[in-house]
Amino acid sequence: MEKGSESGSKSDSNGWNRARGLVVKTLVLIGGAFLLKRFTKSTTRWDHAKIVVRSLSGEKFSWEQASRDPDNYFNIRSLTCPATEMVDGSKVLYFEQAFWRSPQKPFRQRFLMVKPCPKDLKCDVEVSSFAIRDVEEYKNFCDRPRDQRPQPEEVISDIAEHLTAIHLNRCKRGKRCLYEGSTPPVGFPNSWNGATYCTSELSVLKNNENTFLG
Repeated sequence: MEKGSESGSKSDSNGWNRARGLVVKTLVLIGGAFLLKRFTKSTTRWDHAKIVVRSLSGEKFSWEQASRDPDNYFNIRSLTCPATEMVDGSKVLYFEQAFWRSPQKPFRQRFLMVKPCPKDLKCDVEVSSFAIRDVEEYKNFCDRPRDQRPQPEEVISDIAEHLTAIHLNRCKRGKRCLYEGSTPPVGFPNSWNGATYCTSELSVLKNNENTFLG
């Protein structure tokens, strides 16, 4: 009887160990599947747009470009911040550039509208620039307290002529950039300030710097 009892105990123990092993393996498989799903989750069209908005926002300087090529580049201060949101979810940013010694005197002011590329285009994010109806009202917009800025509904009414559109694609692995793109080689039709067309390039870099050439 004792031998039978001992044999039964061993059998129960082996059965429990096997069951416990199956439970552990099942948990590992479930955990692995969860992580795989998490890491392979595709980035949506709006996710790309949000990343570009976040990367463009803030204060940036062109120290690096100016030091590498002082004959063609100056140290420019660029300042960008959210201004409003359109009905379709597009984000509108206020963008200004000034020489770093006189940031209170911007020489370029624009609205930037950021949204996913239309589905018929092979790109991730579209960044369009617009003129501002009264640039004096928006000088140093980002530096001002919110209650001293033009309000979101005013911003929408002050969006003027469409100047250009840049189509960005996510950069390939190993490059310094997150996104990069440009207008078509022939430029973008534009009649602002006597022009017939314009070209622009934009690179959103990993070190939170942006190259914007207009």
